[in-house]
Amino acid sequence: MRVKLQSNFLKISIHSFGAELCSIKNNSGIEYLWQANKEIWPRRAPVLFPIVGKLKDNTYIYSHRSFSLSQHGFARDREFELISQSQNTCCFQIRSDEHSKTYFPFDFVFEITYELLDDKLITRYKIINPSSRDLLFSVGAHPGFNCPIEKNETFEDYYLQFETSEFSLTELSNGLRLNAVKKLHLPDSKLFLNMALFDQDALVFENSQISSLTLRSKKSNRFIKMECQNWPYFGIWTKKDCREFICLEPWYGIADSATTNQDFAKKEGICHLAPKKEFNCSFSLQFA
Repeated sequence: MRVKLQSNFLKISIHSFGAELCSIKNNSGIEYLWQANKEIWPRRAPVLFPIVGKLKDNTYIYSHRSFSLSQHGFARDREFELISQSQNTCCFQIRSDEHSKTYFPFDFVFEITYELLDDKLITRYKIINPSSRDLLFSVGAHPGFNCPIEKNETFEDYYLQFETSEFSLTELSNGLRLNAVKKLHLPDSKLFLNMALFDQDALVFENSQISSLTLRSKKSNRFIKMECQNWPYFGIWTKKDCREFICLEPWYGIADSATTNQDFAKKEGICHLAPKKEFNCSFSLQFA
């Protein structure tokens, strides 16, 4: 099932499978969202829950038992229930069940709300712990955007505008975090895009380094601005050797370290939600 929302500037559609954004268009018909070319990357904007990134050996240990989860968790491959809808807002929900507890042994309610306000799309995540013990989880967004946006432009015509110019990058190997950290200095706080940036996988930022960034064109007035206050981790990614899309990914969670002991309760970036409590986070996207 697809749900459509509209504002004075934007039209979006969301598929109930994965509660995944399918399209973000302005009133001129410009498509901002990557359209899931199966030969390159077959997703558009998957939601990451209850883990972000990759587990070592796709395995974690909780309460002396071993469980398996594939990269980024299972929410992106679950059918969500539409629980409310208006012209510019909708909310989807999934809940734990006996099947989910075979690989994720926690009770949870996970809600995703999309809201359009003129040229902005606001995404809100709510995780509820209905049980009498702590809920351990991570959550994140993985939207891919067309880059270039305009047909007469190229990938290299775009850059990312940051708020600051000095960053630390966490290095990856086979999707797992290494102890090595690389310094990144950006003249004028701009990172100009090229394919070589992603030869070693995603650019990963820890310790709340990014709260706002903007994808901009050197040739047109097109831009996509993301605001993600207080998100502790951030990823920027495209498929190696690809010049067609870019993913901007705020995370509450991160991939395992290559040296992890796989104890889920001590996993880097894992959130601990107390019984009967709820967790809320959000980010916004502005389009021009």
